[in-house]
Amino acid sequence: METCEVLRSLRDQHGLTQEELAERLFVTRQAVSRWENGETLPNTDTLRRLSALFGVSINTLLGSPRQLVCQCCGMSLTDDGQLSREPDGSFNEEYCKWCYADGKFTYGSMEQLLEFLVDHMSGDQFPPEQARAYFTAALPKLKHWSK
Repeated sequence: METCEVLRSLRDQHGLTQEELAERLFVTRQAVSRWENGETLPNTDTLRRLSALFGVSINTLLGSPRQLVCQCCGMSLTDDGQLSREPDGSFNEEYCKWCYADGKFTYGSMEQLLEFLVDHMSGDQFPPEQARAYFTAALPKLKHWSK
């Protein structure tokens, strides 16, 4: 879905007119109209306010142009319900809610995460030895562990 369609849909779902949305965002009704017609995009600060107002990530507002991956465990983040949040409630699009919540990381070390992943991701089709080898190679490539 294009950004213009996402914005129009979210505004409608929240029962807001263009004028009401404009007032909440401190912009003109014409600006909202231009976004919804696909003529322009909201600036970064306005995207943050829209994200907070509608409770969706900026990635969702932009029509999900990026495939998000948790930079701690490598899980594909396919919807906003999987994204972590900062202490102020804003979305953090780099981590899943299981690895990072309220400004803190769940796993204190890569080894701790590795043990969790091997215990929970291995099975008949993905034996523990194979899971351990896969995650041992994959985790250091992620932003959180590459530091």
